[in-house]
Amino acid sequence: MKVRIGLIGAGWMGKAHSNAFRHASMLFGPEAGEPVFEIVQDIDAEAAKAACHNIGFSRWTENWEDVVRDENVDMVDIATPNAFHYDVARAALENGKHVYCEKPLTISPKQSKELAILAKEKGVVNYVGFNNVMNPANNYIKELIDSGKLGEIKRFSGTYDQDALLDETIKISWRHINKFSGSGSLGDLGSHLLSVAQYWFGDAKKVNAVSETIIKERPKAPDSLEKGKVENDDFFFSMIKYENGVIGTIGSSRVAPGRKNHLTYEIQGTQGTAYYSLENLSEVHVYFHSDESADRGFRKVLLGTDHQGYSAFYPQSGIAIGFNDLKVIEVHEIFTALKEGKVYTCDFEFGWKVDRTIDAILRSAAVEQWVPVE
Repeated sequence: MKVRIGLIGAGWMGKAHSNAFRHASMLFGPEAGEPVFEIVQDIDAEAAKAACHNIGFSRWTENWEDVVRDENVDMVDIATPNAFHYDVARAALENGKHVYCEKPLTISPKQSKELAILAKEKGVVNYVGFNNVMNPANNYIKELIDSGKLGEIKRFSGTYDQDALLDETIKISWRHINKFSGSGSLGDLGSHLLSVAQYWFGDAKKVNAVSETIIKERPKAPDSLEKGKVENDDFFFSMIKYENGVIGTIGSSRVAPGRKNHLTYEIQGTQGTAYYSLENLSEVHVYFHSDESADRGFRKVLLGTDHQGYSAFYPQSGIAIGFNDLKVIEVHEIFTALKEGKVYTCDFEFGWKVDRTIDAILRSAAVEQWVPVE
């Protein structure tokens, strides 16, 4: 099955998506889906031309509307800054295209819900790129939760910290401006935790949050004395109560000294606990109270061929996989949905539910009190 792709955005994420399309076909087999790189768009003409040469797209354009209207495009792949997702996705859906959109779906839960409804009406594949949901480690932990091996889940705590924006001389970008990004560390980093929590526990009920902007101004250009205002959070922390009774604490920081890609969490149930860190991507630490060796504490489980998604990459356990591999698993989900009608998790409705939780955290942080997830 050939899938003709129109890519919107030729930057780093666009390259990651294209790499995933190519490798999903190779690793899982071309019978699952074979990408055809039809057309690429970027407002930077040189970036679009480079994508044609380096990735293998047949054509390029500076106008995204050319892509969503193209009769030779089956799937529109959106890898732009957050604020442009809604307009491109809506136009693609209206033109009957399948849509693969990098997270977040939009910067407004109202817009995300609108897209979710429209996608269902059109009957097309609609996928949001929450790559951590496709992590074999997180699928393994979901199996532990659903099987009852951890008992009744009572508590979830997680954080996603980086120091990529710790340097106050780093110039201001779209990520610091709300009309382009929607939020700061919350949407960029915290949304990954919110997505896996949505996958495991279902809908959030209410939240209580605080946030702060540490570096309030940044240079408008490198070495410039002129500065612009940073409009969103450098870090946030939130308590969350889920509809199923789970209580969670989630936070993130983009100015955490020494932290590079520190997504970590712990899930505690009445019969066991699971702990995970993305910086040790192929290791899950588990404790089961019923084990004969329970008094010895946690044991390490290396991801391997018996964990969903892993075996396409390596024939034996314990060999580390990485970020791009998670994107490959993500694209394989898309291919199987296209070919076999397989049910998939990260559709636009899922994206809307994450976005409405983000919105609730923003509203709560503004008043520093409990608010419902509406």
